[in-house]
Amino acid sequence: MFAEAISYAVDSYQRSILFLDVMRQRAVQYREHAAETAPHVLDYEAELVCDGRTLARPVNYALVRIVPPPRIVLDPRKRPFVIVDPRAGHGPGIGGFKADSEIGVALNAGHPCYFIGFLPEPEPGQTIEDIARAEAVFLERVISRHPEAEGKPCVIGNCQAGWAVTILASLRPELFGPIIVAGSPLSYWAGVKGKYPMRYTGGLLGGSWLTALTSDLGAGKFDGAWLVQNFENQNPANTLWTKQYNLYSKIDTEAERYLGFERWWGGHVMLNAEEMQFIVDELFVGNKLAAGEIRTSDGTAVDLRNIRSPILVFCSSGDNVTPPQQALDWILDLYDSVEDIRANGQTIVYCIHDKIGHLGIFVSAGVARKEHDEFASNIDFIDVLPPGLYEAVLEPKGEAVERPDLVTGQWVMRCEARTLDDIRALGGNDLDDERRFAAVARMSEINLSLYRAFAQPWVRALATPVMADAMQRLHPLRLQYEMFGSANPWSAWIGAAAERVREDRKPVSPENFFLGLQREASERIVDGLEAWRKASEKWSEEVFHTVYGSRAHQAALGIDQNSARPPRKAAKNMLHAALVQSRIAELKSHMTRGGVSEGLARAMLYIRMPGGTTDERGFEAIRRIRETAADESTRTLEEFKAMLREQFFLLLIDEDSALSAIPDLLPENVEERQAAFDTLLELLGARGQLTDEEADRLERMRSLFRIEREPARKLRSPERKAS
Repeated sequence: MFAEAISYAVDSYQRSILFLDVMRQRAVQYREHAAETAPHVLDYEAELVCDGRTLARPVNYALVRIVPPPRIVLDPRKRPFVIVDPRAGHGPGIGGFKADSEIGVALNAGHPCYFIGFLPEPEPGQTIEDIARAEAVFLERVISRHPEAEGKPCVIGNCQAGWAVTILASLRPELFGPIIVAGSPLSYWAGVKGKYPMRYTGGLLGGSWLTALTSDLGAGKFDGAWLVQNFENQNPANTLWTKQYNLYSKIDTEAERYLGFERWWGGHVMLNAEEMQFIVDELFVGNKLAAGEIRTSDGTAVDLRNIRSPILVFCSSGDNVTPPQQALDWILDLYDSVEDIRANGQTIVYCIHDKIGHLGIFVSAGVARKEHDEFASNIDFIDVLPPGLYEAVLEPKGEAVERPDLVTGQWVMRCEARTLDDIRALGGNDLDDERRFAAVARMSEINLSLYRAFAQPWVRALATPVMADAMQRLHPLRLQYEMFGSANPWSAWIGAAAERVREDRKPVSPENFFLGLQREASERIVDGLEAWRKASEKWSEEVFHTVYGSRAHQAALGIDQNSARPPRKAAKNMLHAALVQSRIAELKSHMTRGGVSEGLARAMLYIRMPGGTTDERGFEAIRRIRETAADESTRTLEEFKAMLREQFFLLLIDEDSALSAIPDLLPENVEERQAAFDTLLELLGARGQLTDEEADRLERMRSLFRIEREPARKLRSPERKAS
C-alpha cells in the first residue's frame, strides 16, 4: 500500500505539472489565434471567393471555396455544399475543423464545398438583414461557378446559422437546394416541463433590457463571450470539473484534442448591438420567426412557408440548448396538417439523435461518419421526395439488407411518412405555457422601453471605448486563458518543469488503489454539481411558472386569457388558398400529359403510397435508370423532381382519374409496355419485398399496363406466398 501511495503521489505531481503546461500552451494558442486577421479553425485550405466588406452594405462575412485534399476527386455535376457556421460567440470553422466533419463528408461524396465565415469584429452598422443580403450574394456566386451542377446548392446552417439560413430561404427561395438545419432553435419557446430551462432565462431576467445594457457597456458592441458563458452555465459539472479533470486524468493522451477544441471555444467574437438585440427580441424572447411576424426593412414578411426547398432538421434528444421541440415545433406553428404541408409544396425531413449533446451535432466524428455522411450521400434523394413530413431513420447496412449494391455507405437511409401528431408526441407546450411566454415577451418590451427612456442615455455617456475594452479583457472567460499566459510572471517556470517531467514520466498503474479513490472522488463531485444543476433548474422553472402564470400579471400585460388560439400561431393566407385551387385545376388538365416516365412514376408512387416509406436504394435504382434511359438522360434533376411531384399531386387530387389515365401514357407496342413494366419491377425490387397491399396494387398496375403473365410473385412477402 505504501508503494502504491508513493507511485500515485509521483504520478499525481507529474500530471499536475503537465496539466499546467497544457494551460500555458492554451494561453499561447489563445493569444496567437486572437492576433490573426481572420482567425478560424478550418482544417482545410481555402481560397477567398467574395469578401462581404466590399458589398454595398458591408458585413464582416466572407465566402471561401474549400480546396479539396489531393486524394479527393470532385464531380462537377454534383450540387455544391455551402456550410454556414454559427456566430454565437465563437469564431468560424467548427463545421470543418477535422476530416470527419460536415465539410469532410461533403468532399468525400464528391461535392464542391464552400464555407461562409466571419471576422471577429462586425462592420459599423451592420444588421442581421445586411448579413442575409450578403449571403444571398454569396449563393449567387456559388451558383454561377457551377453551371453543370444538377441542382442548386445544399446549404447547411448550424445552430444560430440555421435560423439565418431559413430567413434567407424564405426571402430568396430560388437560391436554395435542400437545406439542412442542425441544432437550430426555430421555435424558442418550445420545450417540455422539467427539462431545457434555458428557455426560461429571458423571463427570469426581465426580458431583453439586459442585452441592451450589455451592448451599451460595450460601447455599441455585444461581447460574444457572454453567449459562450450562457452555454457553459447549462452544464456546470462539465464546465467546473469534468472538462479539466478529463484532461488531468488522461494528460498523456488528451492534450492535443483538448487544445484543438479550446482553440475554437476560446475564439470569442463581437456582435453589433443592433444584431444582438434583433436576435433576442425577434427570435428568442419574441419567438416571431415561426409566426411570420418578422419584417424586413422594406416591410416584407419572413414566412417560412415561402421556402420551396426540402428542409432537413437534425436535432438530438440529448441537446439541452436546442432540444427537439425547439428544432421542430415551428412545423406546428405554421401548418395544421400534413395536407397543409403538401398544399404548400413543402418537404420536411427530420432526424433525431438519441443522446448526442449540442456541440456533438457539429463536432462529433461519430455523427459526421453516420448522420452527416448519409445526408451528404443522399442529398439528391431528399431533394426528390414528394411533399410531406418524414422522419429519416438510419439502419446498419449489414448482410440482411437486400440490394446492398444500391447503398452508398455503411448505413441505409429510410424516410418514413409522419404526421403532426408524431411531432406533438415528442412533448411541448400547452396553451397556458404559450400564454406565459407571451407575457414574457410583453414584459420584455415594457422593460426595454423603460431602460431606453430612463437609463440608456446615462449608460452610454459613461461607457467610453476605453472602459468597454477593459470590461472585455476582464471577462471571466478571457481571464482563465490570460492567467496562464506570458503576462503572468508566476507561470514562467511551467514550461521548463514540464520538459523535465516528460523526460522522467512515471505513470501510475491503472489498478492503483489511490487512482481508484481519485476516480470515485471525481464521480462524487460530478454528482454534487449535477444535483445543484437539477435543483437550480427546478427552482427556475417554478419561479417562471409562478410569476408569468399569474392571471393578474397576464391581465396587466394585456394577455387574452380566453382566447383558444396560441399567441404565436402563424396567420392564414387567403391568397395562398386561392392559388392552391388554381393549381389543382391546372394539374387536373395534366392527367394524360407525358409518356413512359410519367406513367412509371405514377405507378411507383401509387404502389408505395400505403407504406409511406422510401429509402435510398429506390432512388439509386431510379438514378441508374435515368442515366441509361433515352427519354430521361436529357432531363435535369430539377425537371425530374418537378415531374415526380406532379405525379404525386395528381394521385392526391384524384386517384381514380390518375390511374385510369396511365394506359394513355404508355406505348401501344407490347414489347415496349413489357419493358416499361420490367423497369417498374426493378424499381420496386430495389427495396425488397412488397407488403400485401403493395402487391395488390402491383396487380392493378399489371392490368393497366396490359401485361398478360404473372409478374409479382417474386416480390410478394413469404406470408403472402403461403396464403
